[in-house]
Amino acid sequence: MQGALEKAAILIEALPWIRRFRGEIVVIKFGGNAMVSPELQESFAEDMVFLRSVGVHPVVVHGGGPQITRALTERGIASEFRGGYRYTSPQAMAVVDEVLRTQVNRGIVERIAEVGGHALGLSGQDDRLFSGVRRTALVDGEEVDLGHVGDIVQVRPDAVRAAVRDGLIPVVSSISPERGVESSLLNVNADTAASVLAVALRAAKLMVLTDVQGLYRDWPRRDSLVSSIGSEELRELLPTLESGMIPKMSACLDAVDGGVSKAAIIDGRLPHSVLLEIFTPEGIGTEVTPEDNE
Repeated sequence: MQGALEKAAILIEALPWIRRFRGEIVVIKFGGNAMVSPELQESFAEDMVFLRSVGVHPVVVHGGGPQITRALTERGIASEFRGGYRYTSPQAMAVVDEVLRTQVNRGIVERIAEVGGHALGLSGQDDRLFSGVRRTALVDGEEVDLGHVGDIVQVRPDAVRAAVRDGLIPVVSSISPERGVESSLLNVNADTAASVLAVALRAAKLMVLTDVQGLYRDWPRRDSLVSSIGSEELRELLPTLESGMIPKMSACLDAVDGGVSKAAIIDGRLPHSVLLEIFTPEGIGTEVTPEDNE
């Protein structure tokens, strides 16, 4: 009986948050260890189906760094990084597109189906969802070419909205057509893709799965973990962060600047981390809000 009462208490605690997000779109960037661990893949899929079952509309955006690196190595294509970005030659771009479409995206869709959900795999190419332009990187103060790497400059979210209306869970890979260049594709940072899509969909929340507990003001001091931060404070802190954390926190900042109510980075190594973030009062990880906390 005691166990049943504890379960009931957990459900009641979640009720205000279910009401808050019912009918809303939440965008989740899926990556890191959660993407390569079979156990975490399953718990993530269960979280997506749970959200949809209580009336929340999850939209998943993913990259696939480890899978891309493995495929490039198998085909004898060297992985070169410039300024923190993978240089993507035309040959590498073809592999990136193939891996994201036929391996990663399809795998997530199948996982969701295995736990009773219905998902639709999409790419930034589908129905002109994304349009992008090439970007460069700064290395020692000089601009360097990154090949087929880009930023999204336009989003047409009709295909995603249609999938949501049909009761499906959209799963979107971070590939974008290059604007004005026929048949040319760009490799886009998945954190950035999730952020721009969240803004275009007017999502209630953006969540970025990471391999750390959250944002640390003074890494590696464990007691400097930040549970909540306002956009202006984050803007000032951003240049001081570790290079791997900058794209994730920039994605959160851009999302709230663009009208998303809240954004958060959460530890994807925890089973059911998405449910813990949405349906518990304290949440997990670091939440970014549009204004500074008092």
